[in-house]
Amino acid sequence: MRLRTLLYPVLKRVSAVKSISNMTKSKAITSIYDIPLKDIQGRDVSLSGYRGKKMLIVNTASECGYTPQYEALQKLHDLFGDRIAVLAFPCNDFGGQEPGSEQDIKAFCQARFNVSFPMFGKVEIKGAGIHPLYAWLTDPASNGWNSEPPSWNFCKYLVDEEGNLVHFFSPAVDPLDDRITGEHGKGH
Repeated sequence: MRLRTLLYPVLKRVSAVKSISNMTKSKAITSIYDIPLKDIQGRDVSLSGYRGKKMLIVNTASECGYTPQYEALQKLHDLFGDRIAVLAFPCNDFGGQEPGSEQDIKAFCQARFNVSFPMFGKVEIKGAGIHPLYAWLTDPASNGWNSEPPSWNFCKYLVDEEGNLVHFFSPAVDPLDDRITGEHGKGH
């Protein structure tokens, strides 16, 4: 009994340290800027370089009916790249419409659409192998509100300048939509 009384303050401090450690871990998991990524060439990259810009995160595919949206995504990048980062995540989860390698995807996008916005390594966006980015985008406990997963290729998630998920858009929404560009009512 005496030993327990003597150890109680020590055990209480250890427990507090564990709680702080767990809070730190869960905080790191909930920030979109801390999710590990690889670009289309296999290099480690971080979204933290996009702080201060909106990010439009799009799951893309080269053999989809929506593939022509690459043209609008490039135009969005050309017109608004100083404030909206277009980030493409090739994915083969829907209809096997992105069967090629990263090199094939990059070559196709550059040759056909002259893509110059950032492209990332091929990811899984649903199921047991879901990439941590898409786990964050579809987990309300992490992103604050959204649980809607991509329904098909070219779904779009808009993240604000501070890393908060603010919109989910279906594949049918044009990348140049006023809700994405912020040009509503500006008479463009």
